[in-house]
Amino acid sequence: MKTAILTDSTAYITKELRERHHIHMIPLSVIFGTETYQEEIEITAEEFFAKVKEMQTLPTTSQPSVGEFVAIFERLAKEYDAVISIHLSSGVSGTYNGAVTAGKMVEDLKVYPFDSEMSCMVQGFYALEAANMAEAGKTPDDILGRLEEMKQSMRAYFMVDDLTNLQRGGRLSSAQALIGSLLQVKPILHFENKVIVPFEKIRTRKKALNRVFELFHEDAIQKIPMRAVVIHANRPEEAAKMKQELEEKYPHVECLTSYFGPVIGTHLGEGAIGLGWYRK
Repeated sequence: MKTAILTDSTAYITKELRERHHIHMIPLSVIFGTETYQEEIEITAEEFFAKVKEMQTLPTTSQPSVGEFVAIFERLAKEYDAVISIHLSSGVSGTYNGAVTAGKMVEDLKVYPFDSEMSCMVQGFYALEAANMAEAGKTPDDILGRLEEMKQSMRAYFMVDDLTNLQRGGRLSSAQALIGSLLQVKPILHFENKVIVPFEKIRTRKKALNRVFELFHEDAIQKIPMRAVVIHANRPEEAAKMKQELEEKYPHVECLTSYFGPVIGTHLGEGAIGLGWYRK
């Protein structure tokens, strides 16, 4: 059985990495007024953050339509017997449910939707693992079993630098945003029961990042081989420095850097930093 791996754009796997591992991608979009851009195809993360600064209103986001899923599934059916469709958490987007619905509408392709319950490159870890296993000839059941195993140790924490986007997007009241900004509160967020919720509220960016490092250390100190990723919203130099620090302190951890693209960046805002990891 020949199995394809599909994920959506919010995994933020670079085009080069997708092509190297034969990972297919379906994009989500950001909408500025009457203009719609497919992320990773029509707008880059850098272009997005520059555009946000120019606009008076926050963009909205949209998921792929069921029709778009059907189209890509039918295209994959010409070459593959099955597809594992890995998507951002169903608690924050209807993308996963779109894959489920479309999967029932296509013939000649067995569709296996997988809810990562995460997003960004943490979601991408699932796609990369699945791609390696598919390349090795593993069955969909084998691959899904491994993904569920990964889910048991998968962790991700995000620090939001500016509360404005959360407030403008309706996820934080104006009063909360004002008080938080005055007090320099940097909330640490994480996924819980498939939705993004506050983990802790910490004063100052430095203390918040140190707290994220502490959470990582609790797992890394066990010396079990791990894979980690530093995720940034238009802060590449800071992310590179964090990656270097992690590699020097934890030689048993394979560390990558990635980014918050337009769709996730719409909600977290520029300057956000995340750290995700799992046990190999």
